[in-house]
This record gives sequence, structure tokens and C-alpha cells, in this order.
Amino acid sequence: MLPVSAQHSFSGHIDTEAWQDNVYLSIIEDYRKISGVYSEQIIARTTADDNGFFEFKGNLLDSEHRIYRIHVDNCSSDAQDSNHFNGHCEDSKEIIFIAKNTDTIRLPYSFDKEVFCVVDSNNPKAMAFVKLDSIKEEMRFAYSEVRSEANRRLNNRKWFKTLQDYGTSLDEPIAELYIYAFLSDRSSDFHEYYFEDLSKSDYYTELKARLEATYPDSPYTEQYIKELNADLYMLSESDTRSNTPSNTNWILYLVLGLSVLFNVFYLLKYFRKKKHKTKNLKATLSKQEQVVLEHILQDKSNKDIAEALFLSVSTVKTHTNNIYKKLEVQSRDETKALFNKQL
Repeated sequence: MLPVSAQHSFSGHIDTEAWQDNVYLSIIEDYRKISGVYSEQIIARTTADDNGFFEFKGNLLDSEHRIYRIHVDNCSSDAQDSNHFNGHCEDSKEIIFIAKNTDTIRLPYSFDKEVFCVVDSNNPKAMAFVKLDSIKEEMRFAYSEVRSEANRRLNNRKWFKTLQDYGTSLDEPIAELYIYAFLSDRSSDFHEYYFEDLSKSDYYTELKARLEATYPDSPYTEQYIKELNADLYMLSESDTRSNTPSNTNWILYLVLGLSVLFNVFYLLKYFRKKKHKTKNLKATLSKQEQVVLEHILQDKSNKDIAEALFLSVSTVKTHTNNIYKKLEVQSRDETKALFNKQL
């Protein structure tokens, strides 16, 4: 199969017993959406024949290198809105490659009839993502061998450098965006180290220069510059806050300290006033009522109070009711609460 001017030909085989016969070709203009199933990215669909052979050809592609995806899946076409073209399909298989409109690419079966494992192309850069995925697998294995903070820091330095050096050697800056998206992913465990690396390494500004030189008008370049500038700004703001004493912080600390002192002073004043008030209330009671009150505060029952004071239970009840009226409470619990707060 020979390349034709201003034409592309992408062909391959799938196992039609394992996959639906629809095969999709997508262009990826947002490198944060490299992996997944997105309806807005799909530019063509074809159907595999009875032998599983499929082919895309025509004049749909760009004259410059772009990132493309071919995928198959078993998600229900009747429920595409809910579980198919929303960036996620659990039962799918994809391959990512770099291509332009004069490329010929074949995607043959592997020895065990696995699809999308090998890219056979007249464009040597087409296999870049497959090779990068194999490095990422080695990286994941290295991190899982010893799960410790020391091992994580060691692997961070090693694998960031390994991926960046390999990306530079590809001489294809849009392939490096795959590395950048992986290392700078905000949901990833690497994100904290990415900011540390950004503050020390020239790799990121050099990648920007390579993108601007090779793809000055590409959406990839525009997206990368915006993200890099935003991260560099956040980094500079963080450095400024950590290295420069902040008058605002001192003011906040002062206000906080004064607020604590005021609250302590207010509480002390409140409790003194409350204590004075309860003393005044207690003074309104008769001598006998004050004695009964002391027994109530000791959590004694009417019977216990009657026995202790040589009174009848009915007399104790009368004193208790008088105490409630004078103290403006309704129960023993309220009475105890009124005085116990002052202890």
C-alpha cells in the first residue's frame, strides 16, 4: 500500500468476535484528552469486514503532524450519550500515533491476536507514543517495588529525567506533550514534584521554544504556553509568599490575638456578672430556703432533704416551689445549672 499525495491510508485488523465492527479515527487537539472516547474528536468512522479488516483513507488530515487515535469498543451505541462518547468507556481499546496527510500506517495483529500493539508506518515518528507507554510501564513498576517516601523521591528524579531526555531525543515536540501531560497532571502523585522540577529545570521553557519553532500556529503550542505561564506564575507567587515577610499576615495575627484576649475578657466579665446575679438571687431566699437549696445543689431527693432537716416531705416541696419562683426556674436541673456554671 503506497502513500498518495495529500491522501492518508490507515488500515488494520480487529477480532470481530471480541469487538464491535465500528472503528473510529479521532484527531486530538487537546493533549489533556489523549486517552479516552470523545465525540468532538472523532473525524471518521469505518466498519471492519467479516475478516476484521478495516481502512481509513481520503483527504481528512492536516499537512503537519498531529496526534490521532484509532479505537474500538463494546459500549452500547443505543446509550452513547450516557456511557459511550463522554470520555469514558470501560470496554475499549485504542492506539495513539502521530501522523499527517501523506502517511501510510498499518496496525497488524500481534502474535496473540492483540490489536493496536504495533504501528507499522512510513513515518518513523508514528510509534513515539507506543514507546512512551512502555517507558511509563517500567516507571510504574519501579515505583511499586518499594513503597517508601525515600524510594518515591529517588524515582521522581530518575524518571522525570528519563522521560524528558527520551522526549527530547524524539525530535518531535508534540510527542513530548504526552510526557508533559502525564507528569503535570493535577490528579497525579507526581504533581507536587512537577512544580519542584519546574522551578529547577530548563526543560519546560526549552520545550516551549521547540513547539514555537516547529508548530507556531498549532493549538498544541497555544495550549502549552497558556498552561506553562499559569504554572510559572503560581510558582513565582508561592516563592514570593514564602520568601517575603507579609505585613498582611502580621496584621491578621495581631487581630487574631486581640480577638482572643477580648473573648477571654468578655467571658470572665460575663461569669463575674452571672455569679453576682446568682448571689443576689440567693439573697432573696429565706434562711430555710437557702439550706434546702444547698441540698438540692448536692442532688439530694426531697425525702433525703426532709430526713436531713427533720422536716416533712410536703414542707420540703413547699420550700422547693418557693425557691423555683424566686430564682425564676422550672426544675431542679435548671436550678443546678444556674449555680453550677459558677463553680
